[in-house]
Amino acid sequence: MSAIRVPLRVRHALVVALSSAAASAGSLAAARAQVSLAGCALVALGLTLAAGALASRLLLGRALGLLRAVAGGLASFAESDYTLRVRHDRRDELGDLVERHNRLGDALRAQRDDLYQKELLLETALDAAPVAMVLHTEAGRVVLDNGAARAFFAAGERLGGRTLDDLLAGEPEELRAAITSGRDALVSVERRGEIETLYVARRVFRLNTQAHVLVSVRSLTREIARKEAELYRNAIRMISHELNNSLAPISSLIHSGRLLLDRPEHRERLGVVFDTIEERSAHLVRFLGAYADLARLPPPAPERVAWRPFLERLRGLAPFALREAPVEPGCFDPAQIQQLLLNLLKNAAEAGSPPDQIEVAVRRLPTGEIALTVTDRGCGLPDEALGKALLPFYSTKQQGRGLGLALCHEIATAHGGALALRRREGGGVEVECRLPPAATPTPAATPTPDAGVT
Repeated sequence: MSAIRVPLRVRHALVVALSSAAASAGSLAAARAQVSLAGCALVALGLTLAAGALASRLLLGRALGLLRAVAGGLASFAESDYTLRVRHDRRDELGDLVERHNRLGDALRAQRDDLYQKELLLETALDAAPVAMVLHTEAGRVVLDNGAARAFFAAGERLGGRTLDDLLAGEPEELRAAITSGRDALVSVERRGEIETLYVARRVFRLNTQAHVLVSVRSLTREIARKEAELYRNAIRMISHELNNSLAPISSLIHSGRLLLDRPEHRERLGVVFDTIEERSAHLVRFLGAYADLARLPPPAPERVAWRPFLERLRGLAPFALREAPVEPGCFDPAQIQQLLLNLLKNAAEAGSPPDQIEVAVRRLPTGEIALTVTDRGCGLPDEALGKALLPFYSTKQQGRGLGLALCHEIATAHGGALALRRREGGGVEVECRLPPAATPTPAATPTPDAGVT
């Protein structure tokens, strides 16, 4: 069989076709390999994403757990429970947040413990205080009391929840009026068959935006009794001293006069004897009269008085520099206040103050009170004297009778005011008389005052 001759062109085409077929087969295999690799990569990526998601969920779950614990701790703090601490091992911002939470809890717990100790100390001190104290609401409901208040008002029973009217139902009218008047007061009342002197104070303040009133009642009976006994001793000592100083010379002079009567040549000296007896007798009369004036101080008769003319008239009796005076008139007893100022000015001069440094000032305070001040640059007063200077019969002067400042104190108190002494920096004393806001004046004559009492 003869061979079939294939043209060269055909052979060439067949070779090309076979080569293309082989190349296509190779490309298909490569594509299949690439698809297989891509599938593996996708599977690996899926596994990685799944593992990452699982890890993220675990990490996020731990973070959320810490955040929930912190939120729970803050809620406990709001309920005053500071014992919860959150444990962690993180070193990131969340760990820092948890640490701050724990430190906050420690600080709040320490503050609470410190506050509890202070409250316990305050409660113990309050309950042991000898002053009866009752805290009540604006409506009169008692919310706090101490042991002295329970003993004073209810024979030791608790007062919490009761009303102020209930507590005062069996008390004397003077005490009820003092507690409900809104002002501090000193009253003497009969309770349980005895006369008691009580100092009543009342203070209003706000707790949690609600008005509350603190009433305190202090018994001054024993203290006043001790002071009275001391005053009586001082008075007896002072009067005995003055009587002896006057009567002893008088007795001696009478004896001398009798001797002179027996000697006609010396009778001309009897005039000196009689003059001395008269002088000592007059001194004794003045001395006893000063004590009588203190005891007989009449109630003040307040009237409306212009300050500047009043002080200018006073300057004609005792020199001083006027610093200031209100334009509005005051309401007081001019005779008694003039006597008060004369005594203070006399004391300032006797303390060695230069006249141009003795000053008087009258100011109206924001409360409506009048502050009447006398200042000097004298020798001043020691600490002991500041505490006793207002007591009757107490004096730092060698020949003093201890009545001048006592009379000033009586006048200020009779006007509803108070008298206070203070040392000045640089030497000297400041005496301040506070008078209450002006009341309705009662017309009264203004008698001419006597000279100041030492």
